[in-house]
Amino acid sequence: MNWFADVILGLVEGLTEFLPISSTGHLIITRSLLDLENEVGFRQMIVIQGAAILAVCWEYRTRLWNTAITLGTDRHSRLFVLNLFLAFLPAAIAGLAFEDTIRSVLFAPVPVAVALVVGGVLILWAEKRAHVERITTVDQLRPLDAFRVGLFQMLALIPGTSRSAATILGGLLTGLSRKTAAEFSFFVAIPVMFAATGYKLLDAREPITVDEAKSILLSSVVAFAAALLAIRFLIRFVSRHSFAVFAWYRIFFGGFILLSWRLGWVAW
Repeated sequence: MNWFADVILGLVEGLTEFLPISSTGHLIITRSLLDLENEVGFRQMIVIQGAAILAVCWEYRTRLWNTAITLGTDRHSRLFVLNLFLAFLPAAIAGLAFEDTIRSVLFAPVPVAVALVVGGVLILWAEKRAHVERITTVDQLRPLDAFRVGLFQMLALIPGTSRSAATILGGLLTGLSRKTAAEFSFFVAIPVMFAATGYKLLDAREPITVDEAKSILLSSVVAFAAALLAIRFLIRFVSRHSFAVFAWYRIFFGGFILLSWRLGWVAW
């Protein structure tokens, strides 16, 4: 039934990577719940995150291509790339500094559940504040705005916080509209996740087996397709609704994990 586990992991990664509910947290909990820690390699978790990011590249391929070919002639393209770099930089520096500590201490279901609940409360707080939409398109972002969002993205280094949730939270507090905050979180994911994927793969250079390659390929295809659906859903949803439903999901799901652990229902 290894193929079943591969499909489940691909679905979990793809559906949760861009929703503000933490893909890494859900993968950690899923692997623990299905008792896959010793069967599914860390390398597979890394690669399927990269596959999900390819869904962003596909969905926004026109924008990305136009930016690439006009980078030397168009100031808007240069500003867009600069903003992505400034939003990427804080998380990259913090990740290099604290990755080993975070992985050894926080990569477990109970810390993930705590981060899910705390993140949900913060999103509710951000939604209840008076929200002035100063920035309604990604092209209106100033470098300082992008850097502020990047500072919030450092929170995503804590498993269960969610990279997209941290970026969206920073966007809301910086004055971005909900749709713009979601779209910018998609774009920022490209350098962040590709850099993280490449860096982590350097630590997993062992020869790949045929069975592992098959598992990675299947879960990656599923993650790509599921992520594409999640991206399109989120943009349509936040155009008419707030992020509160995701916050309440985080609180109830994380709370259930903590309750089941405290009462001994599941040996997390």
